[in-house]
Amino acid sequence: EPMSSRGWTRWAWGWAVVGSLISLVASVAEAGEEGAVTRIAFGSCANQSAPQPIWDAIIKFDPQVFIWLGDNIYGDIRRPLQLFGKERTVGPWKNVPRFVPSSEQEMESRYERAKTNPGYSRLRQNAKVIGTWDDHDYGLNDAGKEFGGKVTNQRLLLDFLDEPKDSPRRKQAGVYASYTFGPVGKQVKVILLDTRYHRDPLFSDGSILGLEQWTWLEKELMGPATELTIIGSSIQVISNLSAATGPMFYLEAWGHFPKERDRLFKLIAESKRDGVFFISGDVHFGEIARYDCGVGYPLFDITSSGLTQAVEKAVPPPFNMAVRFMAWLTPSTMRVMSHNCRFRSCTFGQPNFGAIEVHWSENPVKLIIQVRDIHGHPVTSVNVPLSELRAYNGKPVAADTAGGYKRHCSLEVTLPWFIRYRLLIFLYCGIAVSFLAFLGIAYEVGSLCWKCLQKYKLD
Repeated sequence: EPMSSRGWTRWAWGWAVVGSLISLVASVAEAGEEGAVTRIAFGSCANQSAPQPIWDAIIKFDPQVFIWLGDNIYGDIRRPLQLFGKERTVGPWKNVPRFVPSSEQEMESRYERAKTNPGYSRLRQNAKVIGTWDDHDYGLNDAGKEFGGKVTNQRLLLDFLDEPKDSPRRKQAGVYASYTFGPVGKQVKVILLDTRYHRDPLFSDGSILGLEQWTWLEKELMGPATELTIIGSSIQVISNLSAATGPMFYLEAWGHFPKERDRLFKLIAESKRDGVFFISGDVHFGEIARYDCGVGYPLFDITSSGLTQAVEKAVPPPFNMAVRFMAWLTPSTMRVMSHNCRFRSCTFGQPNFGAIEVHWSENPVKLIIQVRDIHGHPVTSVNVPLSELRAYNGKPVAADTAGGYKRHCSLEVTLPWFIRYRLLIFLYCGIAVSFLAFLGIAYEVGSLCWKCLQKYKLD
């Protein structure tokens, strides 16, 4: 009996020691996470006049940082589509622009409405909010450096973001900025670009950032190393869907400025900076793109658009399946395709936000990046060990190497024409078949009417 009691005592002490060790490890892991940024949310395209229930899902995600990627409000005025009449906004007889700028007072009013949204107000209480702009909060659809209201609207955006009155952003030409979060060894650097203030005209293959911003960006990338570097661009960096959807419609992207995009990739490679990836907005759908031939390791571009504006909301619900089919049919050499995607195209045309999770306590450190729906459920995602975002040799790999097409490497413009324009071909064929069907039906109806008329005359 004494031996049995002694054995029980040893057993109890053993489990007590194990429990203490587990608690100690958990405490160490928790201490290691303290001060480190582990959750970042981002989004774009939020119409201040539309319902914004998505803030509930963002708040539930509990981000430490929230990043605006542009179209934070819709500040310009959109005229209705009108083919005929005194003011024609579309068609060959177009005589007035579809979009016109708002007054300063109207812009202030729209920012105030956005800032006092109950959901967004709750987020601001618990998260650090930073951001840049895109065209509609810049002041005019698709506008660049030529826009005259950019100085005033820069001040209004910075007021919306609660930028300090003595901030350098209030003195510079443009809203670009950088931030570093977390302790040494677990630092996250966020670089926000301004793709509007200095941008040359579309399709000019000129500059997006301008000389001053390029100089600043080089200094930021060549600066002290951080474990992660997030580059926020209001327009897509990796994907260039316009190469496959034109001339039906065009999406703004760095792909319209190939020299600038090549310069960006070259600068990242020369900086020998590891852990770089992009986040973007603008296009009214979510997707994840990847480019393997830029800097020696995969470059991801996570697009989240928009918080209220989305392509499937622009059409009646019965046509949503058609939108998803067109998204699947549109070729993309850069999109990350996965069985985990909500839809087969791995795009998401409903309201969404981006979510970044960094698991610092894991070895290797794990990065989970997702596009999430209005309920906070992931619709497309990538799980990447941080060790994979390390340069092999610091030199960019040529995309046009021998061997032809390479997934996540060959650009959309290099696709064979019948693949590149298959969406256009499908639509034209659909229109042709519909027209022929209409002619056939018209002929049958006409023939039936003629026979009835002949019978009436005989009677």
